Amino acid sequence: MFDSIGWAEILIIIVAGLFILGPERLPGAAAWLGRNVRKVREYATGARDQLRNEMGDDFDELRKPLEDLQQLRNFDPRRAVTRHLFDDVDSGNGHTKPNGHTPPPPSTPKRDTPPQPTAGEKSAPFDPDAT
Repeated sequence: MFDSIGWAEILIIIVAGLFILGPERLPGAAAWLGRNVRKVREYATGARDQLRNEMGDDFDELRKPLEDLQQLRNFDPRRAVTRHLFDDVDSGNGHTKPNGHTPPPPSTPKRDTPPQPTAGEKSAPFDPDAT
C-alpha cells in the first residue's frame, strides 16, 4: 500500500499534522488513523477469504489476469523495446535477436578513394579531406 510513499513524504505529513492539529491532538489523530487503516485491511482480508472459500478453484483463475495487470503497472516500454531490439538471445551463436534478425558480420571500414573516371572522362579533382 505504501510502496510509492517514501520516508521524506511521511516526515512531511507528520510535520504538517503537527502544525495543523497541534502537539496535543496529534497522538490521538495518529491512533485513530492507525485503527481505521487496520480495520480496512481486516475487511479487505475477510472479503478476499470469503471469496476464496465461495469460489474455490475459480478464485485462482480469476486472480491470474489481475496479477498480469499488476505486472503491467510496473511495465517500462523503453526498457522492453530496448531489450527486444538490442539484447542478444542465447541461442548458441549469440547473434540472433529476439525478432529473428541476424546481424551481418562486421565489415572492414572502406577508405575514401577517389572515384575512377570512365573511358573518355577526365578525372575531376578529389580531396578526401574536404568532405
